[in-house]
Amino acid sequence: MARVVVIGATGHIGTYLVPRLVRLGHEVVAVTRGTSKPYLPDPAWSEVENITLDRDTLERQGSFGSTIANLQGDVVIDNICFTLDSARQLTEALKGTVQHFLHIGTIWTHGHSEVVPTPEDVTKRPFGDYGIQKAAIEAYLLDLARREVFPATIIHPGHIVGQGWAPLNPAGHFDLATFETIARGETLELPNFGMETIHHIHADDIAALLILAMTNWNASVGEAFHAVSPGALTLRHYASAMYRYFGHQPNLAFAPWDDWKSRQTEQSAAATWEHIARSPNCSIEKGKRLLGYAPRSSLAAVEDALGWLIANGKIKA
Repeated sequence: MARVVVIGATGHIGTYLVPRLVRLGHEVVAVTRGTSKPYLPDPAWSEVENITLDRDTLERQGSFGSTIANLQGDVVIDNICFTLDSARQLTEALKGTVQHFLHIGTIWTHGHSEVVPTPEDVTKRPFGDYGIQKAAIEAYLLDLARREVFPATIIHPGHIVGQGWAPLNPAGHFDLATFETIARGETLELPNFGMETIHHIHADDIAALLILAMTNWNASVGEAFHAVSPGALTLRHYASAMYRYFGHQPNLAFAPWDDWKSRQTEQSAAATWEHIARSPNCSIEKGKRLLGYAPRSSLAAVEDALGWLIANGKIKA
């Protein structure tokens, strides 16, 4: 079994990943800022070594990478790296010491969908700082793996769903009122014809893919894998399925983007644009073939999150 250092251990992915690692017998070091707890309780956390670090401060001092290296992890999993400089500082410190480095990227490295389902190795044209930086990190890590045999694997999640937080909803944003509109059987208005796509993934399925990558080291090092459900959803289909989940027939209306946007909050409209402008639809064939990846469906992932939200009074159904 390995000593596994998980950076950003109490977030969406870490909530599910850390208990999985503990139950598999790994020695887990959970690195966090110390400002949050896992979304779900689990007795496995009592067996975890907790380290509190302020990444931003240590990176400005040039010591974050060496601090992580000093934890002597066989495996390092970085859930919260967002710039190329940040990735460089960490990997430079880990060279020659770590057996496996796993980086959490994003399907937003693809930018607009072009070929669908989109494989991992197509030419990438990201837009927006987040996608551009993540694409740069991916290119850097893959080059490092090929030129210097640095044992890197990149996992690119879609829209992460799980118990404890709001899932991306059928309108393409995160306002829980959308689910309440559906739960009451009232009319939900969608932008355009509702044919843009979003691509969910349950956080636990990302955790499972990370462990599959660790287990299949030879197949995963130097590679990038999509962490998404078996199929993307159109907004229209997603909304219709949610009406049926709450016991209603679909009750949808549609409006051109500018009209629809004028009836949303600025925050919701911006979130919807960020998601549907990309309309991701990503392939998981590589992960299935090389690692045996078998995630649950988007709807099953969302329904798990909704069950928690309803049970905890976050959605009035």
